Amino acid sequence: MEKKFLNPPTIATPRGYTHVVTVTGGKTVLISGQVAFNQKGEPVGKGDLRAQTIQVYENLKNALAAAGATTADVVKLNTYVVDFKPADLAAIREVRGQYFPHAEQMPASTLVGVAALAFEGLLIEVEAVAVVKE
Repeated sequence: MEKKFLNPPTIATPRGYTHVVTVTGGKTVLISGQVAFNQKGEPVGKGDLRAQTIQVYENLKNALAAAGATTADVVKLNTYVVDFKPADLAAIREVRGQYFPHAEQMPASTLVGVAALAFEGLLIEVEAVAVVKE
């Protein structure tokens, strides 16, 4: 399996993500949107975006592990943030950086501000696509 992380010189260089990721070979793993519920299904970090982001990435890490994957296998992230403000980006990036420490191999990513998520009080949801060796 080969992964390539590409930032074409004809597009402004991003901070914190990659414009294009290609994968040859491997098995695709699709991870549903992860939210800030603990193992008992209780919400974590009421009103605290950073605390919820930590729980979301822990859940994502555990979901990936169930499929035999790690965050190093993630090639695409979609992030949804309730009432997103540019100031929120710092906390999200800081936490995400703990799970994706290689800046030159960041997943292709999309961040969307939304009015609400499926359950009241949730502030962030992250879904992922990973590719693992078959």
